[in-house]
Amino acid sequence: MNFVVISQSVRVCEERRSRVDLVDQRLTNFIQFCGYLPVPAPNNLCSQIDDPNLRQIRLEAWLEKISPLGIILSGGANIGCYPDRDLTENMLLDYAERKKMPVLGICRGMQVMASRANGRLHEISGHVKSRHSLKGKITREVNSFHNFSVKALPQNFEVLARSMDGEIEAIKHQDLPMEGWMWHPEREERYVLQDVKRLKKIFSTDKKTFHK
Repeated sequence: MNFVVISQSVRVCEERRSRVDLVDQRLTNFIQFCGYLPVPAPNNLCSQIDDPNLRQIRLEAWLEKISPLGIILSGGANIGCYPDRDLTENMLLDYAERKKMPVLGICRGMQVMASRANGRLHEISGHVKSRHSLKGKITREVNSFHNFSVKALPQNFEVLARSMDGEIEAIKHQDLPMEGWMWHPEREERYVLQDVKRLKKIFSTDKKTFHK
């Protein structure tokens, strides 16, 4: 069984003076359904280390101990709400790019992926708690829970799908096994076979399979 590292959201409870990392069980269920074992990435693994080199050493030591097949950047709060999460996810992407490791960015995760590659985001309306159809290389109806979208395509990526109002809904790196989806595959009442197949294609160890 292959491990998949998942980034986590953050929840702050002032009454209990607690700061909690969390991941939706629907996402870990989806990952297991696809045949992988999820491993949540702690957001405080590197955030309290000032030296960037030491942060990198700490994260790489943790990842190499786990030896994951790939990484999933989960959805959740907007970029900038929790700097420790932003740092963790960007460092995970740095590592994945160096190792040519598969990555799927879900909703916010796709936004992080795009922002890191110099793509621009903009605020939109009509995409929160709604469903809409896709056009492009991916054509189907999807759920939608985001109020920001990728306005300018990031470097070295191509568009896989747009919503009918023209917003970018899915992207793929031109050279690396990395994709971003603005919908949440884990939030469907029944998992969509197309999502399962695409995830397995991204995480395939056969590089020829990814680029078909």
